[in-house]
Amino acid sequence: MSQPSPARALAARVLERVARDGAFADIALEHELLRGELPARDAALATELVYGTLRWQRYLDWILAPHASRPLESLDVRVLVLLRMTAYQSRFLQRVPVFAAVNDAVTLARARDKPGREAFVNAVLRAFARTPVREPTPPHDPVDALAIRWSHPTWLCARWIARYGRDDAIALMRAMNERPSLTIRTNTLAQSRSALATRLQIEEGLDAAPTLYAPEALRLDHAGAPGRWRAFQDGALAIQDEASMLVARLLEPRPGDTIADACAAPGTKTTHLAELMENRGTVLAMDAHPARLERVAEACTRLGVRIVETLDGPVEEVAPRVGARCDGVLVDAPCSNLGVLRRNPDVKWRRREDDLPVQAERQRSVLGAATTMVRPGGRLVYATCSLEPEENDAVMQWFLGQCPEFRVDAPPTFPIPLDADGVLRCLPHRHGIDGFTAIRFRRER
Repeated sequence: MSQPSPARALAARVLERVARDGAFADIALEHELLRGELPARDAALATELVYGTLRWQRYLDWILAPHASRPLESLDVRVLVLLRMTAYQSRFLQRVPVFAAVNDAVTLARARDKPGREAFVNAVLRAFARTPVREPTPPHDPVDALAIRWSHPTWLCARWIARYGRDDAIALMRAMNERPSLTIRTNTLAQSRSALATRLQIEEGLDAAPTLYAPEALRLDHAGAPGRWRAFQDGALAIQDEASMLVARLLEPRPGDTIADACAAPGTKTTHLAELMENRGTVLAMDAHPARLERVAEACTRLGVRIVETLDGPVEEVAPRVGARCDGVLVDAPCSNLGVLRRNPDVKWRRREDDLPVQAERQRSVLGAATTMVRPGGRLVYATCSLEPEENDAVMQWFLGQCPEFRVDAPPTFPIPLDADGVLRCLPHRHGIDGFTAIRFRRER
């Protein structure tokens, strides 16, 4: 019996955990990669198979269904995962031999306690391989048809069409399904961006290009496993999207400030704040989950950040102990994550439209507590990695109504121009970065 590709075997295990157990794809994949120690090429293929299959999951089910004798939703999870993963390779990865992908899927389907599973996978995939380009008749409903073609939930597609128009909604869905570049943040406490780019070229043979919006960021299109780079291990960089970097820059922390990061874990923005402050002042990092605060401390140690003080507990409990003494407060609020689907594609299959009001209620609670830590004259930035108005515009309007001592404080210039209401809106299809929404307020009294 031939052994399947280790990359396909690993990807199948991750996808099965996501589908069967509700595991988060990024965490499950990281765990498998660290445990398996695959060569860089296999690790890259496994990563592509996991995220690509999840991005295009609904579309793949649509083109697979005519070739299966049973409804896909009735299939064993392992079988369904193998069908999707192989269809993804056939449709989207031109350099992957289809016969090799099919053979590996059949091998991975074998199970003594489930006779017939192997034959079923073989029959479906052989039939699919004979007509890989043909698409079934789309649904009559035009929104449903677009949602299937661009592999998004229909409810989300409908919202984006209503807000942006059909063409922009298609462009946004297409952007959300693209494979994003790896973006890294230079640890400016250690070296300049150009020095880091040179180091990566010498040590790793990587070509890192400056990004458009954040002056500390570099973009890499072919990066391998960054956790294995010497530059990562000794704290020369952090992994962070450019949109996320703009959030800390909107707050404008200064050396010597006291800054609170109300939802700090895993510490990416926390350490960025400290770097912008040149390791002078204080960053108060709080989070509701103690185990996640440990990751903040680990990030600080790796990056040489010395000014972060971790405070265990949700902001509603911690804020009274801090008091109104902060020059700036960052509220990177817990949200639906619907702006970062290109990096977390499994999120779009977890979320429901009625999740949004629940998220907004939590955001109002966090934001309301965070305001009590801002001194008169201080700044507060509210941000989410979501594009949805319930989590952004509605919360902002609620905040201004509840807290008349605050006003919108839009900077006069910013790398991405703010809209007429002073809101930063990072859009994947327009800016080529993750989807974030953020606004800055100032306390006047």
